[in-house]
Amino acid sequence: MLIRFNKPYGVLSQFTPEGKWRGLKDFIALPGVYVAGRLDADSEGLLLLTDDGQLQARIADPRYKMEKTYLAQVEGIADEAALQALCNGVMLNDGMTLPARARAAEAPAYLWERDPPIRVRQALPTSWIELTIREGRNRQVRRMTAAVGLPTLRLIRTHIGPYNVMDLPLGTWQQTELPFPHLTPR
Repeated sequence: MLIRFNKPYGVLSQFTPEGKWRGLKDFIALPGVYVAGRLDADSEGLLLLTDDGQLQARIADPRYKMEKTYLAQVEGIADEAALQALCNGVMLNDGMTLPARARAAEAPAYLWERDPPIRVRQALPTSWIELTIREGRNRQVRRMTAAVGLPTLRLIRTHIGPYNVMDLPLGTWQQTELPFPHLTPR
């Protein structure tokens, strides 16, 4: 079984809550399913869960190169130079990132309100970037946008491979078709 979950802000990618963060058990009451990959508590959007250990490993394993697409609301205006730098790859403290796909975007029509809302500074405009990566380093998208001078204020994962969150209301899950019966590493 494969589950798509639209994770709200403030929810961990685990069933057990910790400190101020809620756990998945507040939303998903299915025994025997496990998270395939992670999404930080302060990020929102698509999280996949499965009861199949091999599928879980394949979704999370970088050797399978499943693309992940994010919408990042950033402080500042995403100009062509910043977008090109993201596309080329940027230097982080743990090395150079792989090239990404990046483009300026608009907030999508399906976007939900975040609770709590992002901080807004009157003197600084915000813009949206759609960023697709094939890696999964710790807080990678946030570090990439900061490296090009555009700190992330809100981060939403919209796609993992062929799966998306666009038709899934915030805080809800849906069982979906199992993917790629013969996934092989690249």
